[in-house]
Amino acid sequence: MSRFSLLLSLVVAGGLFAAALAGPATFADENPIRQVVSDGLHELENGILQVVGKTRHALSFARFAHRYGKRYESVEEIKQRFKVFLDNLKMIRSHNKKGLSYKLSVNEFTDLTWDEFRRDRLGAAQNCSATTKGNLKLTNVVLPETKDWREAGIVSPVKNQGKCGSCWTFSTTGALEAAYSQAFGKGISLSEQQLVDCAGAFNNFGCNGGLPSQAFEYIKSNGGLDTEEAYPYTGKNGLCKFSSENVGVKVIDSVNITLGAEDELKYAVALVRPVSIAFEVIKGFKQYKSGVYTSTECGNTPMDVNHAVLAVGYGVENGVPYWLIKNSWGADWGDNGYFKMEMGKNMCGIATCASYPVVA
Repeated sequence: MSRFSLLLSLVVAGGLFAAALAGPATFADENPIRQVVSDGLHELENGILQVVGKTRHALSFARFAHRYGKRYESVEEIKQRFKVFLDNLKMIRSHNKKGLSYKLSVNEFTDLTWDEFRRDRLGAAQNCSATTKGNLKLTNVVLPETKDWREAGIVSPVKNQGKCGSCWTFSTTGALEAAYSQAFGKGISLSEQQLVDCAGAFNNFGCNGGLPSQAFEYIKSNGGLDTEEAYPYTGKNGLCKFSSENVGVKVIDSVNITLGAEDELKYAVALVRPVSIAFEVIKGFKQYKSGVYTSTECGNTPMDVNHAVLAVGYGVENGVPYWLIKNSWGADWGDNGYFKMEMGKNMCGIATCASYPVVA
């Protein structure tokens, strides 16, 4: 791509903020092709600064919008998002001054309110009845002090669920992809969209939530889960298009961890493979960046959990034991798409809905 084409694309992607200033509070009638007289970031910054004022925080907001490719449709929306950005920035800085075990940072969600984020990216609380009594068999083997299944090469890359409460499908495929790689010595990418579209009869609700334990039962009874290539992700509810000709993996059984039993969860993560889990995301967590997350405000009952993820290991940081967890909000979120959660307190219900599949 030429320098001119690159700069032009940056200006177009930026939303044409400056062009809206002298006219109506909408960009619909503006010509998106303007002469590029400097780099795209400078154009974008100038546009935003003219809308919200030339301040240090406004400059931070402009750079945030550029980095994450934000598209705002009106001057009013720019002002609204800037206010939300400032509120979140204040919260982030206030938290980080406390010197707690984890840090927050600006990320792609910093222009979203908590209600917007919860609506678009979290599922409704689900009934974890399948894990009331687990079926994991424990032995007296000594567990390793730390574990990270990424080192074994069986953890698939971090994915991004987008604006759909389909986290449960990504937790499911993450567990299945790890199990497949462990069993067959090669990687695979499996279809979240099939679960969104097809697993409703097993008490799952597409973009409105579900549970990996119920997804494993669907796959077991349905004959398998298609590959990502054959049944690609759209991030919205759709009609079921499952084809048994494209099955990438079959589930022959699943193992449930007893509700709240972190000792069982640790045993499974240590000796078996990554485990699908769920917990309660509360306000502020969306800005997590690093360290061991802990909270006195989240719940730990089955009806509190609202987000499914994948436990891929555990360890100790600065004397605090933690779970190492793979998320589904993209690799740019958190610690390269991962986070650490305090271990030993069933923090935010982390051991409330845990299970893992056995594949064929």
